Amino acid sequence: MERRDWLGYSVREAPAVDLRVLRGVHPATYIDEIRFMSERGGGAFDPDTIASEGSYDAALHAAGGACALVEALVAGEASVGFSGLRPPGHHAEPRTAMGFCLFNNVAVAARHALDSLGLERVFVLDWDVHHGNGTNDVFSDSPEVLFASIHQYPWYPGTGPLSDVGTGSGEGFSLNLPVPSGSGDDVWLSLVEHVVVPAARAFEPQLVLVSAGYDAHRDDPLGTCRLEASSFAWMARWVRSLADSVGAPVGAFLEGGYDLEALASSCAASLEALRDGGEPSSVDVHPLAAEAARTLGRWWELPAATA
Repeated sequence: MERRDWLGYSVREAPAVDLRVLRGVHPATYIDEIRFMSERGGGAFDPDTIASEGSYDAALHAAGGACALVEALVAGEASVGFSGLRPPGHHAEPRTAMGFCLFNNVAVAARHALDSLGLERVFVLDWDVHHGNGTNDVFSDSPEVLFASIHQYPWYPGTGPLSDVGTGSGEGFSLNLPVPSGSGDDVWLSLVEHVVVPAARAFEPQLVLVSAGYDAHRDDPLGTCRLEASSFAWMARWVRSLADSVGAPVGAFLEGGYDLEALASSCAASLEALRDGGEPSSVDVHPLAAEAARTLGRWWELPAATA
């Protein structure tokens, strides 16, 4: 990004999150657990999720940067932004650290927008290869957040079947779109165009957020899907088109991505597409998209249901 002059984006330092805002998603006892683990020099929450002495501070700034981005977008300082911070967040449940995640950055930011910035509807698209179980759980019963996750299944963490559509008053507001190992553009792009975007457009969000993981890239060691950098650019262009159509700003948050070359090229490609917008090209309705549309058509008008 630095070699590309940050693609024209302005660069800001991430502040630490206000603990009152963080408690909108994570209870104080859990926040203290993360702090205590770091203060005593680190340790393991599970085999994947390790804390070091600096992890608590890093996690505070990752969540704080997410909130600062949302504040800037809602205030009209920019129409597009990116929070390129780690630890990632989408696996973190309110009381559980997992999958490299300590605090759920996108959930904290979305909750902040709803509770403190006057918004009523937020859309979150998670295109990480792993299901965003934490974000899904935080908003499972909420009609204020439409959450869509495209993810390899069955795969870590083993959640996110198509049948998980939310609970209570949030039923129909969770769009879980599992794809099999080896899935490429024909599957992922069709789900975005023919399921995610029509539902989100009908939802009329005031803010569009992306949990932008890049581990669905064909070169990534932690997934077995087959996307390219151009695939992420294509999805980002649809997200920008959606946001423009409803007059909402769009912010993306870094999640997974573990092949550094694939991560760098995919991140840059998607940020260029978010910046520039433009009319995205169309793809055919894949059978998995048609199946998802039929299931979710109970709540959203999805033309692909008849494909």
